[in-house]
Amino acid sequence: MRIVVIDAHTLNPGDLSWKDLNNYGDVTMYDRTPAEQIAERCKDAEIILTNKVPISAGTIDAAKELKLICVTATGYNIVDVAAAGKRNIPVCNVPNYGTSSVAQHTFALILELANRVGVNSLAVSQGEWERSPDFCFSKGRITELQYKTIGIIGLGKIGTQVARLAAAFEMRVIYYNQKKKENNLAAYVDLDDVFSEGDIVSLHCPLTKDNNQFVNHHLLSKMKPSAWLINTSRGQLINEKHLADALNADRLGGAAVDVLSVEPPPPTNPLLRAKNCIVSPHTAWMSLEARTRILTITLQNIDCYRKGKPQNLVA
Repeated sequence: MRIVVIDAHTLNPGDLSWKDLNNYGDVTMYDRTPAEQIAERCKDAEIILTNKVPISAGTIDAAKELKLICVTATGYNIVDVAAAGKRNIPVCNVPNYGTSSVAQHTFALILELANRVGVNSLAVSQGEWERSPDFCFSKGRITELQYKTIGIIGLGKIGTQVARLAAAFEMRVIYYNQKKKENNLAAYVDLDDVFSEGDIVSLHCPLTKDNNQFVNHHLLSKMKPSAWLINTSRGQLINEKHLADALNADRLGGAAVDVLSVEPPPPTNPLLRAKNCIVSPHTAWMSLEARTRILTITLQNIDCYRKGKPQNLVA
């Protein structure tokens, strides 16, 4: 089978091996693919592997021998699943590969806001400790997490793991979910109450047509001036201008996000230079262990398809 990996570098920048993929056919590998070359590079493929490169109806129509599309991620909105369905082409994804990694990164962001390790280390490297009149200094207030309230939006697998980590810090955990879930980690409250009660509010819900930019001035105005907003889910969940305005006006204590509405961001994105805002470049999912799971499960998806029992189908 002819296999095309259309954006190999994102999943494997060089620390994983693709050799087992060769067991399933003739592999053509592209580290990156510009939009104008997607259809041409995929036209002879029987199997397409994509992480974030969009596979449109036009690309699907042009690939006359296409039999399977594998998304090397959980989100599959980059694939025109309706067009694939019209040709009975299965689309597979990789669910639940990054639960621990994303939850860990969530707390890395929280701990940076709390302990300021990164910003203080940078200050030391720039000579500020050497010039300090005191034996210690900090570029801002250090905060204990114990007994603070964390509000989790979306109590799925990642949200639940964040709740477990929060419990280890002896935090009070509340949550909002579209459907109330029985659990012994977090107390269910209304959406507005998550924002008004939380010392930290962390987003772990999928992006839908109904929650685009739902974190806007209305909900941000309910937050404590000392509170922090964390987003390791999808950038489009937040109205970025409203958040930047709240941060710059000191109506919010801080924010830390791993995702933005457009990636890579244009220099005009207001969060890039907002006050007390940490931005990491969509790295929460990128641990070696998580990417290894993605590759392993993707190979399993191909193997199951070849055996006539496709798994992890989204379409």
